Amino acid sequence: MTTLARGAVLAAGLLAAQPVAWAEAGIPARIRVLKGSRQGPAEIAPVLRDLSHQLSHTAYVRWEEAGELTTTMEFKKPVPVAVPGGLQVVVTLLESRRDTATYEVLVPATRTHSRLTIPKDKRIVQQVTPERGGEAYFVTIRPWP
Repeated sequence: MTTLARGAVLAAGLLAAQPVAWAEAGIPARIRVLKGSRQGPAEIAPVLRDLSHQLSHTAYVRWEEAGELTTTMEFKKPVPVAVPGGLQVVVTLLESRRDTATYEVLVPATRTHSRLTIPKDKRIVQQVTPERGGEAYFVTIRPWP
């Protein structure tokens, strides 16, 4: 095999191992803001039934949807998400590999951030506010909804 052929094979192998962020313009995602409460009778709002398995395994017993955004997220382009009370969460799609997407969830007001990798057909529920009066807000992200 010639040096040129070896180089082509090596380059093809390296490209196959890289994230596919360059191959796609973006990834569709559904981002929802949830309000969880420790008080009152246990109830999950009907619009959140698809999350009931995840939500029922937390200390919060009442769940309602406080907002929703469906968008095609571009790589490394921050998407602001409003949370009741004036708080803003910034979600950024960092990379994608086959059937997973990696996001950064940044809460500027509290200077916290998380890096989350989510498989296709799954979702992550992430708390984004401290608990106050038995209530907290969460963001859930589902790529390729």
